[in-house]
Amino acid sequence: MASFNHFWIFSLALLLLASPLLQVARCQSESDEAAQTNEEASDTGVIGDDVQDFDDESFDSAPGIDTIALFPKNSAKLVTAGEETELLVGVKNDGESSLKVLAIKASVHLAFDHRVLVQNLTTQVFNNGKVPATAQATFPYLFAVSKFLQPGNFDLVATVVYEIDQRPYQSTFYNGTIEVVEAGAFLSIESVFLVTLGAALLALLGIWIHGQIQNLSKKTKRAPKVEVGTRSTDASIDEWLQGTAYTQSQANKSKKKK
Repeated sequence: MASFNHFWIFSLALLLLASPLLQVARCQSESDEAAQTNEEASDTGVIGDDVQDFDDESFDSAPGIDTIALFPKNSAKLVTAGEETELLVGVKNDGESSLKVLAIKASVHLAFDHRVLVQNLTTQVFNNGKVPATAQATFPYLFAVSKFLQPGNFDLVATVVYEIDQRPYQSTFYNGTIEVVEAGAFLSIESVFLVTLGAALLALLGIWIHGQIQNLSKKTKRAPKVEVGTRSTDASIDEWLQGTAYTQSQANKSKKKK
């Protein structure tokens, strides 16, 4: 019994001694994971938003550079006011020299008057955004429109700034419409209007089809039944049977009834 108690005391002591070691190992593991995450993040080249101001600068586009834009998981291009939205830009380098992506900038304009600037969005700067010749790469751009922006359609202009042989260039990779919606709103006013209009048109179409079916059924019921050749056929049969035994038997039957 004493040996059994000593065994449990020894086991408990080992656990108490091992717990700090486990905690240290856990912290070391978490620090390694954090370092790995930071290393992976640094590979994308995003280092901050205030390194260099590209908002007031404008450059020409370089030949042989193609760009494409994509809203991942947001094909409807709905942008919630005050919340971040992700936009991807694909850069394809068909030139002879490698390029270095410096930054991505964007702005919001009125849809019916593109000259009116609504908001300058955050400029996202890159550090290691290199794209070798005959290669392509994808870069993320996170932006958020003002939470006070009225819901509706706006024009978004997004531009990627890069340099080739230490000369700056830029290419507009997205110039199109986005729909800004309120936070927590599933449908905008325009969407509700379009859905209501579509439902009303379908209801009117159903009423018209129902009326056409009723008109056809009434015309079918009103059509008169015409018997052709009934009386003339009976007269000719009587004339043909006149003087035969059949007519005599019919005459006898009529006399008996009287």
